[in-house]
Amino acid sequence: MINTDDFAKRLQKVIDYYSESASSFADSIGVQRSSISHILSGRNKPSLDFVLKILSTYPDVELYWLLNGKGNFPSQGETVEKKDQTPASNEIEEKINSLPKKHAEGKSIERIVIFYSDGSFENFQN
Repeated sequence: MINTDDFAKRLQKVIDYYSESASSFADSIGVQRSSISHILSGRNKPSLDFVLKILSTYPDVELYWLLNGKGNFPSQGETVEKKDQTPASNEIEEKINSLPKKHAEGKSIERIVIFYSDGSFENFQN
């Protein structure tokens, strides 16, 4: 179970580290501004989608650190700019591009998440 107060403190640390306001942070991860204030105040708990948006936008944030305070922030000990929403390697991009775009009944791939054994992951969206 996640401690909401501790999560809020770590979230505030991330916001401060990137010199953002709560509003600009919300805009950068693509959530409503009220979501940030509700989580920081302890009114709401963070959803999985909220956490994934933070991790895919800010590569220095480690999942385990954000959720339970274990690990490091920033993960590499130096400031890194926000991660673009593009694949990190040509090999992964080629694999994704080789996937069929349409599936049975008109369904299409919306998002692919790759989980690594060290707890990190990459998020790719169409």
